[in-house]
Amino acid sequence: MSARRGRRAGRGTLIILALLLACSAALRIGAGVGVALARAPDAGADADAPLVCPSPPLALAEALLARENQVRVQEDALAQRVAALALADAAITRRMAALESAEADLAATLAMADGAAEADLARLTAVYETMKPKDAANLFAAMDPEFAAGFLGRMRPDAAAAVLSGLPAEAAYAISALLAGRNTAVPTE
Repeated sequence: MSARRGRRAGRGTLIILALLLACSAALRIGAGVGVALARAPDAGADADAPLVCPSPPLALAEALLARENQVRVQEDALAQRVAALALADAAITRRMAALESAEADLAATLAMADGAAEADLARLTAVYETMKPKDAANLFAAMDPEFAAGFLGRMRPDAAAAVLSGLPAEAAYAISALLAGRNTAVPTE
């Protein structure tokens, strides 16, 4: 009998466990049913009817329209500024091209003038070098000492020495001092 009792006691435990599991399943299904019923549409309401959104308050609609108009005005002003900037940029580009062209023309003219002046000075220096030293000395004595020093500095040393020897001592000294001090102001560093 004790073997029968052991079997019955084992069956009782299994039955209690089965009942507890069934109750747990029923409770879980019951909790899900409440949520499903809460989410379900009313049986009396038409499920195919579109949802109706209430219209916004009049003050909000007016504020949105005013803001839209303000943004449109700002966009128009910005578009006008961009167009004006594009025109100004084009004008500046044209003016810069004209200035660069004028600068190139001026540089060419200055180079030509400098070349012509240099050629004139070289020719005049050659004339003074080929003159008789006595005649050149008389001419140099009448010149401003700075002007005379410029020509003597360009002449060959032997021709310049012949002209200086024919000058009065004061004029020769002034011209020599100018020639000697001509490059003292040049930076050494």
